Amino acid sequence: MKHQFQFALRNVFRQRARSAATLIAIAVGVAGLILAGGFVQDIIIQLGEAIIHAQTGHVQLTKKGFREGRTRAPEAYLIDQPNDKKVGAGKTAGVDRVFARLNFSGVINNGKRDLGIIGEGIEPDAEGQVGTYLQYTGGRALTAQDVDGIVVGQGVAKSLGIKIGDRVNLVISLSQGAVNTLDFELIGVFQSFSKEFDARAVRIPLPAAQELMDTPGAHVLVVMLQQTGDTDRVAAELDAAFGPQGFEVARWNKLSDFYEKTVDLYTRQFGVLQLIILLMVLLSVANSVNMSIFERTREFGTVIALGTRPTMVFRSVLMECTIIGLLGALLGMILGILMALGISAVGIPMPPPPNANLGYTAEIRLMPWQIAAAGLIGFAATFIAAIRPALRVSKIDVVEALRYGT
Repeated sequence: MKHQFQFALRNVFRQRARSAATLIAIAVGVAGLILAGGFVQDIIIQLGEAIIHAQTGHVQLTKKGFREGRTRAPEAYLIDQPNDKKVGAGKTAGVDRVFARLNFSGVINNGKRDLGIIGEGIEPDAEGQVGTYLQYTGGRALTAQDVDGIVVGQGVAKSLGIKIGDRVNLVISLSQGAVNTLDFELIGVFQSFSKEFDARAVRIPLPAAQELMDTPGAHVLVVMLQQTGDTDRVAAELDAAFGPQGFEVARWNKLSDFYEKTVDLYTRQFGVLQLIILLMVLLSVANSVNMSIFERTREFGTVIALGTRPTMVFRSVLMECTIIGLLGALLGMILGILMALGISAVGIPMPPPPNANLGYTAEIRLMPWQIAAAGLIGFAATFIAAIRPALRVSKIDVVEALRYGT
């Protein structure tokens, strides 16, 4: 086996031009997989972080049935004494902070026109420290001192034609059939990752929302984590602790239908790209091996005529392609990593995704498993492409082969 490997290695370097062309094809394919995969991963990760820090948080605690019944009877799903529950949830390992939200729906009025909105009563200081993906196109974020302050999505501000400092009224219907209203001053106009969210979203301080809703409770406890990767573990621990008390735990990725659909779309697209690159490498390697065998027909005929078994010839050709495949995959992995680092240092300006407001700067994420998978695909494509030509040369007619080229 050692001598056969040395013989195959000599043949690889003897056919320099052919080997170099095959190596380049494999390396480019592997590097392309790394770059494309890293780009898709960055889109998914950045979209997830935008949703977490602008809308959902990492985990949400609500009363069971809240998401199905909140539009019909939101008062039935209020969390009593939310501060006590916040303290309990905050003791879980990996939790950074917990804050409450009170959801409501109603109408915002600027004295001239009405607009249906979906509102949230928030804890301004806590939200301000984690809402890093909310950009304010006018004014500023709420603070705890803004007792009668309100911030609205960019779509709301455009629909009503309101600007910073204007007074607006929020009108909601209570469960008893009464109507409650409060007057607010517009403090800021924000822009998030979602056009739909910005077209209907308003936020006011939690105490003002509780006064508007005539309740001391809250609907949602938002749990922010130190690491997004801890989401599943923390969610499971919170479910074990609060599930028996009538709460349900929702992970951030399950709270955003847009995120789930986007991930599915990009995963499918990347799968098609992987298949295309695999076919390109297969065809390139198959063509290179076929040409090499065509040029070396007399050589193979002579080797078999001297007593070398056809199976040995088969293994020799396959070993040559294995060496090229390993070298090409390794070269492609190195090339892909270097290109990814270079592109990430510069950044890729991206337009807003569909149904989104904000553009962003993309980069190439280097995921170890993805780099290894790209190298494996490049090597596997080379190995598979070599099997048929190797079989054909092992069954070559010796007489015809010796006559070839004469």
